[in-house]
Amino acid sequence: MLFNLLKNDRGGQIMLGVLLVVTVAVPFLNQLPADHPLHIPTYTVTLMGKYLTLALLAVAVDLVWGYLGILTLGHGAFFALGGYVMGMYLMHQIGDRGVYGNPDLPDFMVFLNWQELPWFWQGFDQFWFAALMILLVPGLLAFIFGWLAFRSRVSGVYLSIITQAMTYALMLAFYRNEMGFGGNNGLTDFKDLLGFSLQEDSTRLALFVASAIALAMGYLLCRYLTNSRLGRVCVAVRDAESRTRFMGYRVENVKLWVFTLSAMLAGIAGALYVPQVGIINPNEFSPLNSIEVVVWVAVGGRATLYGAVVGALLINYAKTYLTAELPEIWLFALGGIFVMVTLLLPKGVIGLIKRKEVQA
Repeated sequence: MLFNLLKNDRGGQIMLGVLLVVTVAVPFLNQLPADHPLHIPTYTVTLMGKYLTLALLAVAVDLVWGYLGILTLGHGAFFALGGYVMGMYLMHQIGDRGVYGNPDLPDFMVFLNWQELPWFWQGFDQFWFAALMILLVPGLLAFIFGWLAFRSRVSGVYLSIITQAMTYALMLAFYRNEMGFGGNNGLTDFKDLLGFSLQEDSTRLALFVASAIALAMGYLLCRYLTNSRLGRVCVAVRDAESRTRFMGYRVENVKLWVFTLSAMLAGIAGALYVPQVGIINPNEFSPLNSIEVVVWVAVGGRATLYGAVVGALLINYAKTYLTAELPEIWLFALGGIFVMVTLLLPKGVIGLIKRKEVQA
């Protein structure tokens, strides 16, 4: 089945092959002595794990933008919701080791004189419940949003603006202390995950491997969908929505379910991202973050899936380098990259490579 799934997907085969090699090699190289020239520090392992979660987010966006034609500017909201769900579980794991030593309430609630745990925090001390919510919370928001938007036949730039308004509204809401999510400081000071210290190198390696597996599984799921009949309908909706509707397809249902699936993938990415960076706060809802994801997909090449992975890795590596060396030019560089890709590489880096191969 896997062979058939990737039979005509040479780019996907290469991407997954490289991912497999990296996933096996990085833990081995991390265990080498620190003075060995091939040693990979744990900091770099964590950074690579973060990149892989962002690549999964890019794949989720490419699914709805590249194949369904929905230019979403709000997927950062689903990513952040997945992160907050994981953050709530991790806050429970702190127990009485917080600054105030309260075994029942997180530190920020003690500081704000909360007397008891809010109802919506109940159950998050169990990992299985948190894992379920990582899928359900972003998925439910996407389902409600999509049901309202797609049945109203909101599309194009109007839909993009509404998705951006949604994530901006969530950002403003999560900044409020009375929401019960830590206000502008968010959730942080995480210590354990499933009983394993987040400061241990072995836990960092496990999170890196989990991120790689999640990216591979997310990619294969999206590839399965795009190769299926539903995927062909998605492309038809993207290219000729009115004609597809005239042929009898319920276009709004197609959009709704694919959009919801994409949001759940973004939630998984956010849940894996948080324990590796150690914090989740309302800035993750920032519309700028969602726009950046679109840039990753555009740079890599939309409607390819593996192009989204390439774009996410390239741009985030450039962001890490430039924000450390020349922080004042990063936003100008990002804007310049997007303009250059729009004018010179409308099909992204992958499109350029394919064109070179055809010319050769």
